[in-house]
Amino acid sequence: MWQEKDNKLTAQFEFDNFIKAFAFMTEVAFHAEQQQHHPDWSNVYNKVTFRLSTHDAGDVVTDKDHRLAKAIDSVYAKYK
Repeated sequence: MWQEKDNKLTAQFEFDNFIKAFAFMTEVAFHAEQQQHHPDWSNVYNKVTFRLSTHDAGDVVTDKDHRLAKAIDSVYAKYK
């Protein structure tokens, strides 16, 4: 699901409705804060899009991005 393109790790997640998408984002926010790695993300109705890169490393994909992506995948598994 995750793709690396243009120095970003990207993915889009789809949900049954806005409430589930927002609940997912809320749970991801706790993981991002715990990792001190905050995503570039957007939400339109039932879709959440991520563009991960590490700003401190020059806006390239690093292990920090892959760790957060793994956490995001774990959260998403609860909403399938």
